[in-house]
Amino acid sequence: MEDAPTIDTGNTTWLLVSSALVLLMTPGLAFFYGGLNRAKSVLNMMMMSFVTIGLISVLWLVYGFSLAFGTNDNASANNLIGSFTAYLGGNTKDTFAAFWVAGGASTGIPVFVFMAFQMMFAIITVALISGALSDRTKFAGWLVFAFGWFTLVYVPVAHWIWGGGFIGMKIKALDFAGGTAVHINAGAAALAVALVLGKRIGWPKEAFKPHNVPFVALGAGLLWFGWFGFNAGSELTADGTAAVAFINTQVATAAAVLGWIAVEWLKSGGKPTLVGASSGAVAGLVAITPACGFISPWAAIVLGIVAGAVCALAVSLKYKLGFDDSLDVVGVHFVGGWIGSLSLGLFANDYVNSWITDDKILGADNGLFYGGGLTQLGRQALGSGIVTVYSFGVAALIALAIKFTIGLRTSAETEVEGIDVAEHAESAYDYASTTGSSAGAFALAGIAPASKAAEAEESAPSTEKVAG
Repeated sequence: MEDAPTIDTGNTTWLLVSSALVLLMTPGLAFFYGGLNRAKSVLNMMMMSFVTIGLISVLWLVYGFSLAFGTNDNASANNLIGSFTAYLGGNTKDTFAAFWVAGGASTGIPVFVFMAFQMMFAIITVALISGALSDRTKFAGWLVFAFGWFTLVYVPVAHWIWGGGFIGMKIKALDFAGGTAVHINAGAAALAVALVLGKRIGWPKEAFKPHNVPFVALGAGLLWFGWFGFNAGSELTADGTAAVAFINTQVATAAAVLGWIAVEWLKSGGKPTLVGASSGAVAGLVAITPACGFISPWAAIVLGIVAGAVCALAVSLKYKLGFDDSLDVVGVHFVGGWIGSLSLGLFANDYVNSWITDDKILGADNGLFYGGGLTQLGRQALGSGIVTVYSFGVAALIALAIKFTIGLRTSAETEVEGIDVAEHAESAYDYASTTGSSAGAFALAGIAPASKAAEAEESAPSTEKVAG
């Protein structure tokens, strides 16, 4: 009888904590998106994130993890999907063996802990797409889309990149924590569904400004906090590479805040905004994600500045190209993901992470600035391009199928009046007092809700200011 694998308690503890941090990112995303949205549809926007936690958690356990990370009996770099091994029950002492750790050695982490960690990745990847669909999407349509896209796109792409599939093993494109698997993947899908849905009523002539800027900042802060588990946790071990990923996450994000507000400063006459700073932080987090464990901290700062500035400019693309990406998922996540992925072709080096050039593990090349030439840059572009085309195409087909069956978009009346009451029978803000007065406590304070809302609508900063 073989001895049971040894559990590494330090690594297991770190990954349990990281899993909880990554889960926190989805409620953080709900606040971030909710604050950017209009008041009459904020609950619907936040509900899209919360229901994703429920739906994807169950689907990941039932079949998602098995197909993304299960061992294929005919394992090779040409695999398109993993095995359908069931993990609904199992030996809690079994440990996960990752192909990128010492060529398939055990991590010392129980399978269920790694399953939980990757579950949180799957949840937030699907939730990210919802930001492009706000103000006009049926809740039932969103649920069906989330189910279809998770099954047909996220699961196979996760296998291609992290589970022993062809992008990671054959093409040898690098992605430490999800720049391609998460952000490019979700961004391409967001663009496809936004095109199928069409423009919101009144866009772009009408101003769609954030209704609650403090929510935006709170959400960005929660995302920033949780992202340390997202990036540093992806090392799967508590070691020096995890430490590099941690510090790179911090400095790249900080630099991106400066890059974004610098663009605002120049474009808006010296008036940087809190929404801009919050959006810049998210752009930096996105860009550093694929590179955090493969580049030096000085390069992370450069990457952050570039990502913050470029993403601040990229949000204006929707006006020039005519697609209504409500909350700039394309401009921040798709563009930021591409910037981060391509940066590995320039800055990746085996001094930071010896796995890069180890033929038994990743077998990739150093970036251009570390003597590797253009080989790795080409690999990054190819891997990211494949995910872009696949995710966009399948997402468009799923959205079209929903559109012509149960319907994807709400009625014009519901869109104008607000989705919250029509879809969920509740609203975020109730101005009525217990006596039934329409003004309630606001009237007692000498403040009229209508005028207050109008003032907020006029004064609230928006990422759309950057778009000009």
